[in-house]
Amino acid sequence: MQPTIDLLLSHFQLPLRSPILVFSLILFIILLVPILMERLRIPGIIGLIVAGILIGPNGFNLLGTSLFVNVFSTIGLLYIMFLAGAELNLIEFAANRNKSFVFGFLTFAIPLGIGFPVCHYLLGFDVQASLLVASIFGTHTLVTYPIAGRHGVTKDVSVPITVGGTIITDTAVLVLLAVLMGGNKGTINGEFWTRLGISLALFSAFMFLLVPRIANWFFQKFEKQKYAHYIFILAVMFFSAFLAEIAGLEGIIGAFAAGLALNKLIPNSSALMNRTEFVGNSLFIPFFLISVGMIVDVRVIFGGFSAILIAIAITLVAVVGKYLAAWLTQLVFRFSRAQRQLIFGLSSAHAAATLAVVMVGYRAGIVDDAILNGIIVIILASCIIASFVTERAAAEIARTLEQQPDPAVSRELDMEQILVPVSDVSRADQALQLAILIKDRKSTHPIVVLNVVSNSERAEAEVATARKALESVISEASAAEVDVRVKATIAVNPARGIARMAKETATDLIILNLPRSDAAIHTLVKEGYESTLHHSDKTVFVCDFEQPIGNHDGLLVIAPPHAEQEEGFPIWVEKLLRLATELSASIRLFCTPATHEALTLIAKAEGIKIEIAFTAFDDWEDFFIVFRSLRDSELIVLVSARKHAASFNPYLLHLPVKLEKHFRSSSKILIYPQDS
Repeated sequence: MQPTIDLLLSHFQLPLRSPILVFSLILFIILLVPILMERLRIPGIIGLIVAGILIGPNGFNLLGTSLFVNVFSTIGLLYIMFLAGAELNLIEFAANRNKSFVFGFLTFAIPLGIGFPVCHYLLGFDVQASLLVASIFGTHTLVTYPIAGRHGVTKDVSVPITVGGTIITDTAVLVLLAVLMGGNKGTINGEFWTRLGISLALFSAFMFLLVPRIANWFFQKFEKQKYAHYIFILAVMFFSAFLAEIAGLEGIIGAFAAGLALNKLIPNSSALMNRTEFVGNSLFIPFFLISVGMIVDVRVIFGGFSAILIAIAITLVAVVGKYLAAWLTQLVFRFSRAQRQLIFGLSSAHAAATLAVVMVGYRAGIVDDAILNGIIVIILASCIIASFVTERAAAEIARTLEQQPDPAVSRELDMEQILVPVSDVSRADQALQLAILIKDRKSTHPIVVLNVVSNSERAEAEVATARKALESVISEASAAEVDVRVKATIAVNPARGIARMAKETATDLIILNLPRSDAAIHTLVKEGYESTLHHSDKTVFVCDFEQPIGNHDGLLVIAPPHAEQEEGFPIWVEKLLRLATELSASIRLFCTPATHEALTLIAKAEGIKIEIAFTAFDDWEDFFIVFRSLRDSELIVLVSARKHAASFNPYLLHLPVKLEKHFRSSSKILIYPQDS
């Protein structure tokens, strides 16, 4: 009996050593603390950091520093930076890159400019220590980024500006750190600068030229092996972080670069992005926040007057410097008060980069224990302040977005209904993936996947077989948190069954797969008795993807004259703009000036900033001239029309077959706008 008791007690010796018990403790903290914080109306991030303080070596010593903790903490840190890069709206960032550079400069230069004289003249640090600590004031970690994501405000202009500014200021601080360390070793010379420049150039070339090509090939080669996609992006994230360290940078820069490199291949509404966010936000990122709390020792503020003075002084400088940067950014770009607060909240938390810099300086003897303790206080105070500020600002912006009226389109967005008829189950995922990407998230209706079977004795058996075959497709949609319903109907021919279901569900948009045979394509576009276009007047998208939809980086759109006069014009324009946004893709538009002007007005009303290269075009006798510069990664979008529509011309009847004949290896979408 005694050996059993001794064995039991050994499992509970502090700090805990059993990996199973340690992991159980962490999971219960991740589960229960946010629930408790929500009841107290306190941001969950603060609760996780405080929990880390309590269970850490400087608290009740339930959990000590170990390889297990360090690995999970590092994963969480890299995950935050990777998600920031992967979720960054590149179109918005490109449109606001000058603002990001301005904010990045301000949030680096102002804290540095205030911090150096305070550290050197008021606190008496030497020049190297003063520069190092002042540069730390310029760093920040996107600890509170998940709060912005939870409130759905990551696409607000203030967020990409802050994320862009983060990489700029942290890169500047890390370069300054490399210079200080080189000066500390007496090695700042031409060779130092040459080595740093070459390593940065090689790293950038690998990340932004080679990695996207490898990822594009991998996603296309193993399109059906969805689990492998997630493992692949994790491998890229960690390897990029490793390469960044080899290049003389911090791993967080590599993780962010990995997110940027894979950004266009992981649409925000895709199942892959949903899986990536889910794992990170539910496990690795909370683990990182707990580990931040574990290094905090609140007793340092009671270590004497000198320690208190240093802690208070550098904390005030760090907070004031970041606030001034956010305030000046607001003044320069005329942001709202809530946007200023959100910028301040996102950019004022000191954690990862701060720890990396101060620990390098501490080990090199540039800073002492008093400074190190003061930095720890900054981490605790700034994370608490940033969490409250970000929570309040994000909630205010979210309320503002909810109160804004919907853009003026010809339907109520919250009543949108998409119908995806499926005849070839093996290609069902193509049309459904398109539906998921372009579906309005405000819609309360599920996507309806429809299977039409012929009226025969085997009808019931065929319906059951189709439902079973569609299970994997529905599972993929569920992973993207999109509600999908499978329905089956019996009809004399598929077109009549689709039309009947479209009426029953008040469908706005029908998405079909392009038939494989020329005869079937003729049947579709000539509006005969067996054609969906003949039986339904709704907007129809006919798609054919020859590579994964996320691999496309551009849309080549051709629209006929007078397309803007069609009733369905706002519908297909809004959907294409949404698709381009999801794919971070540019648009090359071939149409008349009137159509271009109408499309641009809708883009402005939607608040979507997309690069649109316009070319005036109305020579349909020489139609194929527009494809001279077609890229393999471009998606062809042909806007057609029904026979009696204002934009119809006879050439449109033959183009679908010609496109399939001459561009069989290219992805295509044919659009037939809603008819009045």
